[in-house]
Amino acid sequence: MEDKKFNIEIDAPPSKVWETLWGDETYPQWTSPFCEGSHAVTDWQKGSKVLFLDHNKDGGIAMIEDKKPNEFMSLKMLGEVKGGVEDYESEAACGMAGGFENYTLTETNGKTYLEIHMGGTDFPKEMMDYMYDAWPKALHELKRIAEQD
Repeated sequence: MEDKKFNIEIDAPPSKVWETLWGDETYPQWTSPFCEGSHAVTDWQKGSKVLFLDHNKDGGIAMIEDKKPNEFMSLKMLGEVKGGVEDYESEAACGMAGGFENYTLTETNGKTYLEIHMGGTDFPKEMMDYMYDAWPKALHELKRIAEQD
């Protein structure tokens, strides 16, 4: 997969955007354009496993490779989940392994510039088309939530 970047400027400080990105209540809201019932199971600590799940308990498995609160989060993909069962060995799981998502927050004049950088693996074209469609919608939702008082 060629690396892909998505970005947005949000009229809120990095601390508010960070809370919106990873908060238990707000994460499912802004990620809803990816899938119904989207949620994450993790403690959001460096080195921790993250299960990104939908309402059927299907999704991806990642590890938090790096974390600098209010500045940077790096997620490394490890496999997938089907019906709540973790899979690290199937062809589909191995195809995801090694991929990454990096979230970088930069403050300028009280606003936050958020960039999501994805890459590191060859996702199927259908999945990438889906991501290209869903990411802008998700970022718009993130902006809406983070800019609320």
